[in-house]
Formats: sequence, structure tokens, C-alpha cells
Amino acid sequence: MSTKEYINTLHAPEAIGTYSQAVKVGNTVYLSGQIPLVPETMTMIEGGIVEQATQVFHNLAAVADASGGSLNNAVKVNISLTDLSVFAQVNEVMAKFFSEPYPARACVQVAALPRNALIEVEVILAL
Repeated sequence: MSTKEYINTLHAPEAIGTYSQAVKVGNTVYLSGQIPLVPETMTMIEGGIVEQATQVFHNLAAVADASGGSLNNAVKVNISLTDLSVFAQVNEVMAKFFSEPYPARACVQVAALPRNALIEVEVILAL
């Protein structure tokens, strides 16, 4: 059985609950869901869905980097939104952080997210 490595970086928000920023098992890295917190202040970024999505993907990129990879190693992306009507805007932001061929993806609408975030995203990497 592979050993688990716990990933932590100061360039992404610290965990606000009982979880790690990411866990690496073998060549697979499971990045915990990120909301649009600014790592230095642990406060929500100001603005709407574009600003929030951009911060989320910056946070995820930092954790991916700390794991020895990048978002280009993503094989699966799970997006939770509080309003699916903003999906096109999120898609445009996502296109700035990923290159083709794109990872598999799921997107769902949820009733609420921590700290009243509009978006939360989790990623699985294959290194």
C-alpha cells in the first residue's frame, strides 16, 4: 500500500476545518475544495463570480505546485456553485488556468458554501 503524503503550502488558504489542503498517494494527488479566500488574510476576495473563481483557481494552482505538479496534471475537476446561471463565466475563468486536453469535470448547484462563497472547486491530479 502506498504511503500518504500531506501537502501544505502558505501560498493557499490554510484549512478551515478538519482536512488537509491535499493528500498525495502514489502519483495521485487529491486537492481539497478551495473557496475564494485570500491566503495572506484568510478573508473572502471582493467581487463577483469572476473574481471568486479566479482566486479559487489561484489557490488550487498553489496547492498543485506544492504537490510537485500543476493544474495541467488535473484529471478531474469538481465545481460547486450556488447559482448555475454563472457557469459560462466560470468556464471562461477555468480556460485561463487549464490547457487542452481538458480534464474531466462535474459542476453542480448547491444551496450554500462555507463563508457564503459563490464557488468551491476540488481537483484530482495524476503526476
